[in-house]
Amino acid sequence: MNNLSTTNSNLNEAQQSAANHKDGPLLIIAGAGAGKTKTIAHRIENLVAGGILPHKILAVTFTNKAAKEMRERIERLLSESRGRNQEVRADTGPTTTYNLQPTTFPFVATFHGLGVQIIKENAGIFGTTKYFTILDKSETLSLIKKALKDKGFDPKIESPGRLQNFISGQKNKLVSYVDFKKLEPESYFYEVAEKVWGRYEQSLNEQKSFDFDDLILKPVRLFREHPDILERYQDRWTYIHIDEYQDTNKAQYELSRLLSDKHKNICVVGDADQSVYGWRGADFKNILDFEENFPNSTVVLLEENYRSTKIILDTANEIIKKNKLRKEKNLFTRKTGGEKISVYEAFDEADEARNIAKNIDTILKSGVKLEEIAVLYRANFQSRAIEEALLLRGVQYQVLGTKFYDRKEIKDTIAFVRASMNEKDYASWERIINVPARGIGDVTFNKIISGRLAELPQKMQEKVRDFERQLVHFRDFLLVDKLSESIKKIIRESGMEKMYTEGSEEDEERLENLKELVTIATKYDLFPPEEAVERFLTDTGLMSDQDSLKERGGGVKLMTIHASKGLEFRHVFVTGLEQGLFPHERLESSRSMEEENEEERRLFYVAVTRAKEKLHLSYAICRTIFGNRRTNLPSEYLGDISEDVIDLTSAMGNSSGRQYMYSDPEAGDDVIQWGCLGGGK
Repeated sequence: MNNLSTTNSNLNEAQQSAANHKDGPLLIIAGAGAGKTKTIAHRIENLVAGGILPHKILAVTFTNKAAKEMRERIERLLSESRGRNQEVRADTGPTTTYNLQPTTFPFVATFHGLGVQIIKENAGIFGTTKYFTILDKSETLSLIKKALKDKGFDPKIESPGRLQNFISGQKNKLVSYVDFKKLEPESYFYEVAEKVWGRYEQSLNEQKSFDFDDLILKPVRLFREHPDILERYQDRWTYIHIDEYQDTNKAQYELSRLLSDKHKNICVVGDADQSVYGWRGADFKNILDFEENFPNSTVVLLEENYRSTKIILDTANEIIKKNKLRKEKNLFTRKTGGEKISVYEAFDEADEARNIAKNIDTILKSGVKLEEIAVLYRANFQSRAIEEALLLRGVQYQVLGTKFYDRKEIKDTIAFVRASMNEKDYASWERIINVPARGIGDVTFNKIISGRLAELPQKMQEKVRDFERQLVHFRDFLLVDKLSESIKKIIRESGMEKMYTEGSEEDEERLENLKELVTIATKYDLFPPEEAVERFLTDTGLMSDQDSLKERGGGVKLMTIHASKGLEFRHVFVTGLEQGLFPHERLESSRSMEEENEEERRLFYVAVTRAKEKLHLSYAICRTIFGNRRTNLPSEYLGDISEDVIDLTSAMGNSSGRQYMYSDPEAGDDVIQWGCLGGGK
C-alpha cells in the first residue's frame, strides 16, 4: 500500500497528502512558514499508526534546534496516539536526549549527529574510540598551521585559512586525502595542499580526532567499502526523512542515497528558494533533481504560509520570482492586509543604527517582547554600530554567534574532560597544560607529544607527570560520579576555581559561566556516568550558532541573515540594503555570476520571510568599510517592492521615491536611471 488513510483536522489538504504518503520517494516542496516540521511529524505518526516500528524511522535535520523541535513534536504526537501518560523520549541526538525506551522512538539527529553515531558504532574499523574528539573550526585551523610548519612552509605566506577551506571543500565532494594525492598537481597551491593535508590527516589519526567534514565523509566511505555494514543500516532505518534538503552537499546527498537505496522510502523536505549555503558546498540542484535521482517520486507542494502577513508574502513572491533556477510556487496566507513595509534611507551606518534603536524602543513600549525582535545583516561587521546604538538606548540585546561554548573558560573545562577520556587528544592537552600556568612552552610541548619527555629537565618532567596523573584522576571519577559533580571537581581540582576567584571582575564572570556549565551538566545526571560523558562530549562538539539562543538572559537578537534561517520574529529589521553589500559582491568564487546573483536574491527572500508582522528595511547613503568611506546606491532588491506597500522615510527629509544613477554593465548601457522603489527604467 502506497498511502495511509488517516485524517487530521490540524493539517491542510497538501499537508495531509504528504502525511498520508507511505512507500516510495516523496518530495515535499515547503515554502517558508508552511508548516513543514508539523507535516513531517504527522507523517511519522501515521507511519507508526500504520504498523511501522518507530525505531525503523530516521529523521535528519541540519541544526540542533530543528532536531529538538522535531523530536518534541514527534514525542507529543506518539504519546498522544498511544494514550500513555508517561513521556516517550528520543532515541538519540544532541541535547535533551533521554534514552529511556530506545525501541519505541524514531532516530532524530542532525547530519553530523548521525555521522557521529555511525562512527561510534564502528569505532574499531576506524581505529578510534567512542570518546574520539570532534575538532571545531579553530582547532582544525591550528592543526593546519602546525602541518604547514612541519612541512617547512611559513603560515604567514601560505594561508592556513585557504588551505582549511580547500580541504573542507574536497571532503564535502567526497574526495579523501588518499584520492587527492593520486591526482596530478594543477598548481603550486595543489602541491602545498597535498603535503599539508597529508600531515594534517596524520595528526587527526594520531589524536583520534575527526573534523566536521569527516563526520559525513567517513560513514560514506565505510558504506561504500563494506556493503554488509551498509545493508545493516538500510534495514535498521527503512523510512528516512531529510529536512532542508536544498542545503545538502554532495557528501550528505550520497549518505542519504546510500541509506535509502534498498527500500526507496526516502522523504525529503525543502525549498530551493531558501538555499543560501552554496558558498560552503551546498548544492540546491539536489532538490531540483530529486525526481530524476529518485524515479517514481511523489511531489507535494506546501504553499500556505502560517507565519507572515499578506503584504510580507506578496513582497517575498515578487522578490524570488526573478530567479530562474527554481521550482515554481507562490506563497499565500488566509490572513488579510498587514502593516506596510518600513524603508529608511540613512545618511550613514551610525544614522541607520540610531534609527533602528529608536524604532525598537518604540516597539518595546507598545508591549512587544525583546525576544520577538531581530536585526539582520549581511556581514558581521555591521553589528558594531547597531550594538553601540542599542547600548545608548539601554536596549538589551544578544548577538547570535557569540556562543556560550566558545568562551575560554568553558572550552578549557571541556578540554579537561576530552583529554581525560582521550589520552591522545593533544589539541586539548595544548589548550589546558598551562591552565593554571605551568611554564610549558611550545618547544617543550612538542617534545612531550613526540615522546621525548626524557630530554626535558627533571623538574619539567615532574610537572608533566603531575598533569598526566591529574587527567587519570579526572577520568576515574568521570566514569563513576554524576557528570555535574565531576565537572565541579574538575573546576576545583584543576585550579580554575581558585584562579578565577582571586582574579578580576572579568574573572568573576568566568566563574559564573563555569557554574552555569555545571547546571547544564545536571541534565546528563540521569544517565550512567560513562554514557553521560559520551553524550556530553558529543553534544558540545556539535553545537551551532543557533544554540546560543538557549543561553541565560534574552534581548533583541542580532545576527547574520544566514544565521536567521529557520527562525521567525514579530518584527524584523534588515539592514545595509546597498549595492555591493546586499547583494554582496564576492571577490572570488568558483561559481557562475548567475549562481552568485540568484543565491544573494534567495538570501534576501529568507530575510523577508523571517518577519511575522512587520518588516523594516534600511540602507545608508554612505558607509565606512575597511576604513574607507564610500557612497552607495540602494540595493536593487528595493526596486522589486511595490511602492503601494512601502512607508519610506529619509534622513535627508525626503519621503518620496528617489532616483539614482545605477550602472548595469550586463544591460549593455554604461548608465541607466534606477528608481529605488520603482525598478529599472
